[in-house]
Amino acid sequence: MKNSILISLCLILLAPAHPLQAQDRDISYMVSGGKLNPLQAIMDIRHYTIALDVDIQHQQINGYTTIDLLLSRSTDTLLFDFVHLLTVTKITVNNTTSPFYQKGDYIFITNAHGFQPGKQSVKIEYGGNPPVAVNPPWAGGFSWKTDSNGNPWVAINCQSEGGKVYFPCKDHPGDEPNEGADLIITVPKGLVVAGPGLLQETTNIKNDKTTYHWKTNYTISNYCLVFNIGKYKVVNRTYTSIDGHTVPMQFYVLEEDTAYAMQALLLKERDTRILEKYFGEYPWMKEKIGLAEVPNPGMEHQTMITYGDKFRYKTIAGQKYSDNLFHEYAHEWWANKVTNKDWAHMWIQEGIATYAEALAMREMGGENMYDSMILNFKMGIQNKKPIVQGEEVNSGDTYTGDIYIKGAFFMHTLRYVTGDSVFFPTLKELATAEKYTYNNFVTTDDVQQLFSARSGRDLRPLFDLYLRTTGKLDFVISQTGYNLYSVQVKNISMPLPVDIITSTGTQQKILTGVPVWIRSSTPPVVDPKGYYLKRVMME
Repeated sequence: MKNSILISLCLILLAPAHPLQAQDRDISYMVSGGKLNPLQAIMDIRHYTIALDVDIQHQQINGYTTIDLLLSRSTDTLLFDFVHLLTVTKITVNNTTSPFYQKGDYIFITNAHGFQPGKQSVKIEYGGNPPVAVNPPWAGGFSWKTDSNGNPWVAINCQSEGGKVYFPCKDHPGDEPNEGADLIITVPKGLVVAGPGLLQETTNIKNDKTTYHWKTNYTISNYCLVFNIGKYKVVNRTYTSIDGHTVPMQFYVLEEDTAYAMQALLLKERDTRILEKYFGEYPWMKEKIGLAEVPNPGMEHQTMITYGDKFRYKTIAGQKYSDNLFHEYAHEWWANKVTNKDWAHMWIQEGIATYAEALAMREMGGENMYDSMILNFKMGIQNKKPIVQGEEVNSGDTYTGDIYIKGAFFMHTLRYVTGDSVFFPTLKELATAEKYTYNNFVTTDDVQQLFSARSGRDLRPLFDLYLRTTGKLDFVISQTGYNLYSVQVKNISMPLPVDIITSTGTQQKILTGVPVWIRSSTPPVVDPKGYYLKRVMME
């Protein structure tokens, strides 16, 4: 790249300065994603290998990460994201030692002769004290805890900050390692490491340590490329999918909580059947349905979602149920399999995973219970800023409660507008079609175009109003004569189906900006079941 040196110098000047003091482990400023740096836009990440020795006593990690990538063009600088708290000691590119420097939360690797297009293998050796999570999983980092018996219990969370909190990476949601990842984690003997994919081997080594080698062959978000450590026991079960395939279920549960493990797996089996009904077969059939107990609320870590609710369940229609456990599990489809190209479209994974909770209520308690949960979502909407604010938006600017509940309520509206016969098959298509899953990424436009195509109508105005503004539908009712009313919707350029209660019962009308006439001896009631975010004005 001709201008890569100039770009690198600009980055140095613009990068925030962070004092490398031992006591400074605050990363509250840190976000993931945003505008993709030109030096990273030419990289296609293929594989990560993360090999670390975890020193629990000193809360340190030491080891290396190897990043295999493809360059689309030549460059004199490779750029990776990496937290300033950890110190890089050596870097080799294609087995040749390379000069480098750390600045802010970046690593710059330079080559006066240029790195050529094609395959590059970058090994980065490093160590130190990683950031400590102050409010996991929302404010991420490492959690160095102990269980009730005093055994070490370590968890990592980094969705908001990205995997750079503990390993060098290209920290952008639009590039996952197509060929998967290996985690080779060494811990004190007697402790167990829970990780993504399948456990390849466990090796006892000198100094009373044990190394766990986890491997996934699937593409994976860097914030899901994490591990947990504890005095775990593994409780197993086998699940047969909706398509007749079998996959192991594994719960990495604290020894002290082993008695609760099988019940949790049975709930996950029930939840899997609900999720498969609406979204297709469990996405990671070649690996596992994994669950790890952690000392914080759960997260959607791929093939090893985490759980921290201490086995407290609510009762729904006589069945035990956990909101957190179900929501994080729904992310195996929405986030891990269907992945937003940019954090600007985070509502897709969070909103649909939240909507899945309403579908669980529908399966367990019927349509009335579904309606009750949807109403709860609607009542919580803040509407302070749009949930899609453009493109190339970072995780911090995107993240609000509305990406969950307004995103979920939008799916409810979309269900009504398109009808069940269109909505549910299209939702499953979004979750199963190759163009939206695994190595491919999605945006709001992709979702809009799919539902528009399947419904046979242009739904862009509805998507724009709900997702790109804080507006509500403005319905206007005017009495124009004795028992005669006009009804119209004023601020959307598409026809909408609307239920209207009149003195003779409920009828559905197609409303536009042109008035529709209603005869009724009582004032009409528009959208009585609340399918829309709306304002109703009587004139």
